[in-house]
Amino acid sequence: MRTVNIHEAKTHLSRLIDKAAKGESFIIARSGKPMVKVVAVDAPAAGETRRVGFMAGQFSVPDDFDRMAGEEIEKLFGGDA
Repeated sequence: MRTVNIHEAKTHLSRLIDKAAKGESFIIARSGKPMVKVVAVDAPAAGETRRVGFMAGQFSVPDDFDRMAGEEIEKLFGGDA
């Protein structure tokens, strides 16, 4: 994570805010000592984990998923199917 001093933060505040809004958080330091961390408002909270299966029921996988387009794939990789 990038660390900037207070003077640099004041000079480039707009640019730094744009980057933070896009997910590039940064730390503002005073005399080399970290003071604050700037993150986007919608950034996940520290320690928050994303669960596997959070989209359960929102889409389906066909039963033949592992066999779909088998002949085409064999042809692409040198098979004579």
